[in-house]
Amino acid sequence: MKRPLVIFAVALAAVAAIARAQAQDAETEKAIEKYRQMLREDPWSNPGYLDADRGEALWTSRAGPKNASFEQCDLGKGPGKVDGAFAELPRYFADADRVMDLESRLVWCRVALQGMTEADAKRIPFGSPERKADMEALVAYVTSESRGIKMNVSLDHPKMREAYAVGEKIFFFRGGPHDFACATCHGEAGKRIRLQDLPNLTSKAGAQKGYTTWPAYRVSQGELRTFQWRLNDCFRQQRFPELEFTSPASVALTTFLAYNANGAAFDAPAIKR
Repeated sequence: MKRPLVIFAVALAAVAAIARAQAQDAETEKAIEKYRQMLREDPWSNPGYLDADRGEALWTSRAGPKNASFEQCDLGKGPGKVDGAFAELPRYFADADRVMDLESRLVWCRVALQGMTEADAKRIPFGSPERKADMEALVAYVTSESRGIKMNVSLDHPKMREAYAVGEKIFFFRGGPHDFACATCHGEAGKRIRLQDLPNLTSKAGAQKGYTTWPAYRVSQGELRTFQWRLNDCFRQQRFPELEFTSPASVALTTFLAYNANGAAFDAPAIKR
């Protein structure tokens, strides 16, 4: 009889440990939510705006073999105009003859205007505490200039409709060693990973909340992270091959999610766990 009693005791201890961990998680989540609320009341206190300020300086700084700034970079509103530009991205650009999101357009401008090679333009897309990424700062700046503006991504061009359809297929595609898809985590309400609530991106409200709050300052990392980073990290967690930065697949998936967020006011840089 001793063995069953030992097993029972171990099981009780495990249940108690889980309960304590869940209680601690709940308290941590409450603290983070309080922090989020404080930032909603005063969004300019978000540390992510330090990256936006750095990005604004980079926008006007000359760089590359052509010693040019981004002030002639057309994000869809005309050369150098950033106000509200992100709310209409991704979009089809005739000069490149393809659909682009913000990051892929910034890479294009680095090549076309500043004379960089594509490899140099894409180098260090995501930063770390030891090494900041200029791309993340530029994204923080441009997106901050669309804060409060409603998402308005258009599918009028055939290549935009094609990108949306491809993105939708990627979102629901199952594969990898765990037979995961984006929809595995983001296909129904009420799911979470550890302390992170997972928005249901198949619903209008979920797509709007999920997309319009990136880029975001990650408290756990002490870094601002872009939407391309978010997609890359999701692929990593699915154990898929790494999603190439600004690849057609990443732009297509972004197109699918951004269009589904139409009508919601853009609310980033935000803050997340």
